[in-house]
Amino acid sequence: MVWTKKQMILAFVMVSTGSINTISAKWTDRIVSENRHGNVVNFNHPFLQADCMFMGEMTCMAAFYILRFLRRRARKGASELALDSDQNTKFPPLVFYLPAICDMTATSMMYLGLTLTYASSFQMLRGAVIVFTGLLSVGFLGRRLRYFHWLGIVLVLIGLVVVGLSDFISSSKTNQDLNGVITGDLLIIMAQIVTATQMVIEERFVIKHNIPPLLAVGWEGTFGFLTLSVLLVPMYYIPAGKLSGNENGTLEDAIDAFVQIGNSALLAFSLLMNIVSIAFFNFAGISVTKELSATTRMVLDSVRTFVIWVFTLIVQWETFQYLQPIGFIILMLGMMLYNDVIILPFLRQRGVIQDQRVLEAIPVLEEVDEKDKGSTYGSTVDPF
Repeated sequence: MVWTKKQMILAFVMVSTGSINTISAKWTDRIVSENRHGNVVNFNHPFLQADCMFMGEMTCMAAFYILRFLRRRARKGASELALDSDQNTKFPPLVFYLPAICDMTATSMMYLGLTLTYASSFQMLRGAVIVFTGLLSVGFLGRRLRYFHWLGIVLVLIGLVVVGLSDFISSSKTNQDLNGVITGDLLIIMAQIVTATQMVIEERFVIKHNIPPLLAVGWEGTFGFLTLSVLLVPMYYIPAGKLSGNENGTLEDAIDAFVQIGNSALLAFSLLMNIVSIAFFNFAGISVTKELSATTRMVLDSVRTFVIWVFTLIVQWETFQYLQPIGFIILMLGMMLYNDVIILPFLRQRGVIQDQRVLEAIPVLEEVDEKDKGSTYGSTVDPF
């Protein structure tokens, strides 16, 4: 199939903004700025960064209403009714609150993990969501996994182990804190349990409302932003020990974060990049699924992971470790097997294996944001 100019632009926007989102988040962690104690230190405020991400998601709601307004102006009468008839905009918004809490928890854990580990590993380890979503779907949604689902899960687990080993070896050869890298990797993997829970909750209670994807992202972003903004207050008083990245020694010091942002235009710019990129990434990802396919979106998301890895090597945020690309390839094979894309369809076309009706057995894995995270509004995709 020959892509149109519009499709090529959407694909480029998805890969570029998705890459910028993860890279800008790690770049923010590396920027130094004077804090409220007069010391020049790295910006280590993962919970405030997560709040900024939700702010970016909130803009998706504005994008939805702007697009709907433009469409209604362009289409009148019966065509307008047909346009809106298949999607529901009248639903109880509170159905998004529990998924938003899961989203908030997972995102905060991932940003905390990102401050401790490598950006490329952060992106790759998020593939663990397939394992937990598959298992939770069996237990809570009554799904039946077929042989290729289990094989995909096994390959993903192997890929995760290989990526983890590459981090262990890399940190041993550099001045990177080994315990910090391991802790960061574990936080990212544990966050995928929460993300998988969010996806199961969405599929069980939310997907039946048939809500437009951009509107769904916007509501989750709104609830996540409001809730986390309130929680920043008690976080200022909660001791966090070694997990604390601020001189106050607490879970989060939002006051210190705003002082650092005010003292560094570069820091403010990197956070703005993160907010804008997550909004455009969500919009482009949903548009790619609609204009092309979920398989294309999965491939493009994998390209994004590759771009992030290459970029971090070029700017020397990490050193080359041969195990990491091997782990990435194994992860990708597991993703493709689990989601029944590329590999199995190719074998079926060649008559190597028999065709099967499996759609009803596949736990839906869809992506909303990138923070790069998974959601069930859209089509089956890889969670990278």
